[in-house]
Amino acid sequence: MTWTAPAIDRRSEPYRADERTMLEGWLNYHRDTLLLKCAGLTGQQLRTASVSSSTLTLLGLVRHMTVVERSWFRQCFAGEDLPELYDFDADPDAEFNTVDTADVEADFAAFRAETMAADAATAGHDLDEVFTLRRAEKNHEVSLRWVYLHMIEEYARHNGHADLIREAIDGVTGE
Repeated sequence: MTWTAPAIDRRSEPYRADERTMLEGWLNYHRDTLLLKCAGLTGQQLRTASVSSSTLTLLGLVRHMTVVERSWFRQCFAGEDLPELYDFDADPDAEFNTVDTADVEADFAAFRAETMAADAATAGHDLDEVFTLRRAEKNHEVSLRWVYLHMIEEYARHNGHADLIREAIDGVTGE
């Protein structure tokens, strides 16, 4: 039997709530939107790029967001010492460039597990809590609030890509 990405009941974004509930709600909405774009597609379809010159696929986006969730919430914010999911020394875009040999079902399970681990890593922490981010030989104090906002914009951008990829695969459009 061929595995297909499962259907998902996307959580609604909150319309009225405190800041933390809003941030978590919008993040979950966008996490679910990515999975919604994949629902019902086979592994081969999930490996399909919208144009032949691109390595951008729905599976690549799921794998990328797994890496991003792990990096920002667990490695940067929580300071967890975790191994990388792919060999980025060999290929900085490995999550996109190795989908042909990927275990699609395992990658979807890893995404789900990583979002749950990210939620656990931030539970009970204040939005004003900071960590030090080292970039371009400079240190930046970054708040958990910033990470939430960054993740929401990262998902929103990539969900736009996912919408175009899905339309190219089978014509499905919409939210």
